[in-house]
Amino acid sequence: MTDSVLHALDRLHADYEIVRCDPELADTAQFCDRYGYRLDESANAILVVGKADPRVYAMCVVLATTQIDVNKVVRKRLGVKKASFASPEETTQITGMLLGGVTPFGLPETLPLWIDSRVMKCPRVIVGGGSRDRKIYVTPHSLETLPSAHVVENLAKERSAGT
Repeated sequence: MTDSVLHALDRLHADYEIVRCDPELADTAQFCDRYGYRLDESANAILVVGKADPRVYAMCVVLATTQIDVNKVVRKRLGVKKASFASPEETTQITGMLLGGVTPFGLPETLPLWIDSRVMKCPRVIVGGGSRDRKIYVTPHSLETLPSAHVVENLAKERSAGT
């Protein structure tokens, strides 16, 4: 495990479990299907970008059963006219992690971390582990105690049927 991820978990005295996985099955739906976790206890860490000059970023943590409200909530919180998901290249550049392994732990403290309030209602959630070969099963309280974390009401919306 990357040192920054382990150090962050240990500094927080987080209640967590490392779950090893096949890197080919790191994407959320495949991981849940193969390893027996539910989508409504799986939280994705997704980097968003405000298209300003300079560009502004935030990490969002939302349940896999929801989708980030980029056009309203994220755009407004970033204070920009346009916002979107960061590209895989930007995500790797800013977090040092590949998609499928992105975690809220070990990120730069200057990067805002927004957690959808639905995540906080779960007893435990499974999040990326810093690389595609592991996940972290953790209490939502551990996410909330990260230095730049803010719980945001309605950061995400329930996915409509077929999405």
